[in-house]
Amino acid sequence: MLESLKKIFSGNEGDMPASAGSKPDISREKSAELYEKAKAYFPGGVNSPVRAFKSVYGTPLFIQKGDGCYVWDADGNQFIDFCGSWGPLILGHNNAKVREKVTEVMQNGMSFGAPTALENELAELIIKNNKLVEKIRFTSSGTEAVMSAIRLARGYTKRDKILKFEGCYHGHSDSLLVKAGSGLVTFGESSSAGVPQSFAAETIVVPLNDTTALTEAFTRFKDQIAAVIIEGVPANNGLLIQDKIYIEFLQNICKENQALLIFDEVITGFRLGFEGAAAYYGIKPDIVTYGKIIGGGLPVGMYGASAEIMSHISPEGGVYQAGTLSGNPVAMAAGIAQLTELLRSGFYKELNNKTSEFAESIKRFVTARNYKVRIFYIGSIFWFAFTEKEQIRCAEDIDPASMEKFKIMHRELLNRGIYLGPSGYEVGFVSAAHTKIELEKAKRAIIESLEIVFRSK
Repeated sequence: MLESLKKIFSGNEGDMPASAGSKPDISREKSAELYEKAKAYFPGGVNSPVRAFKSVYGTPLFIQKGDGCYVWDADGNQFIDFCGSWGPLILGHNNAKVREKVTEVMQNGMSFGAPTALENELAELIIKNNKLVEKIRFTSSGTEAVMSAIRLARGYTKRDKILKFEGCYHGHSDSLLVKAGSGLVTFGESSSAGVPQSFAAETIVVPLNDTTALTEAFTRFKDQIAAVIIEGVPANNGLLIQDKIYIEFLQNICKENQALLIFDEVITGFRLGFEGAAAYYGIKPDIVTYGKIIGGGLPVGMYGASAEIMSHISPEGGVYQAGTLSGNPVAMAAGIAQLTELLRSGFYKELNNKTSEFAESIKRFVTARNYKVRIFYIGSIFWFAFTEKEQIRCAEDIDPASMEKFKIMHRELLNRGIYLGPSGYEVGFVSAAHTKIELEKAKRAIIESLEIVFRSK
């Protein structure tokens, strides 16, 4: 028995023995061939680390197509998809209105490196319906938007230090690719090779949901902090839903110390609502960043603020930021089509209600079984945590050992035609394309998979 358990938790590429009730593993023959070939071209065989399936069983699945709430891999396996390209496909895959708008615009060319009317059209659509921003700047990714927002905050305040929170991810720019050192309030320590410690030292890292740590940081670094940056709802390291009182405290302490508050809404922007998590909490950050949801999944990002703060961006001001593909016409076209749909009356109410019904039905099941698993959700974002805790608000509350249960669950779900991101720290997304029929199928598959997870302990 001990040896079989060791095999279960030491496997890496599909070598976990089947448990009672398990379904046969899906075929991954073509995906495995493509992965072997990819390893000759790309580090680790992938162009983004989480895709390597290192946290779950089996080799990566190479996706061939997507339509509605479904994706198909190179072996022809069909899955109900809850990854949605990591969130931006809020309308589902291959949405007809987005596809038609993109196809129409592509007839005239795909990139000019010059202004187009489409930029104006999308900007007007956003600014007219989002009171958080008066002027915006398009970028090519969420990472680039956040990096630019940090530079803007430093240029505007003429201060150098940035405060971020342990457990929040803001892209892979040098000053934000840091982790906490030892102690309550610390300078960041490089969390990646190639990030000079001198860069990381300009970033202060404190725990989430800790007003004492925030107060101490502003006391120790008085008049040095340019900005505090936080994910609208931290969703890159679990779903760490913060209390409204804490977010209000954060906003107030920033104002008292004349530091800017940056809301990184690359995941939550246009997902929790058209004005994202800021509207959910009822606050107005100084700068807001958004990501690929603006472009229906195409490469795009955006940051925005008041006209006064944005006037510091070049060519109007002295903070330089540029990009040949910023405002790319194809991405703008996709954004116009997608955001127009999001503004449809009742869109978010319908989507959020659907997610709530889905999550609550699973919660009732695990409660009845007394299983040590929780499903946390907000808007149309959800996350499974193998814990008994009723709330998880900081990274330290996540037990790394619980990820072994997720590995089993992930494999069982794939074998039942359900696709989640290949990491237990990643969240899932419900789209407008998920119908009650697909959500019911997914619920049954999740229940069956959880039964096996807790039978395997």
